[in-house]
Amino acid sequence: MGLCFPCPGEAEPPSPDPEEKRAKLAEAAERRQREAASRGILDVQSVEEKRKKKEKLEKQIATSGLPPEGGLRWTVS
Repeated sequence: MGLCFPCPGEAEPPSPDPEEKRAKLAEAAERRQREAASRGILDVQSVEEKRKKKEKLEKQIATSGLPPEGGLRWTVS
């Protein structure tokens, strides 16, 4: 019920190496970013594939100026 002092024969617990601590903090930050990016998404891989496909299509349109085959087709009835 108060301050607890270590026993006289015991040494202080070892503190983590600064480099090891930095690596763990960086890993935790990356994990939090991944979790935040996928929050609310059930199929993360599907969303990533769609995003990459959309970026590829936009890049192709920007470089060629023409929509690729299989784009929107208009018909008049």
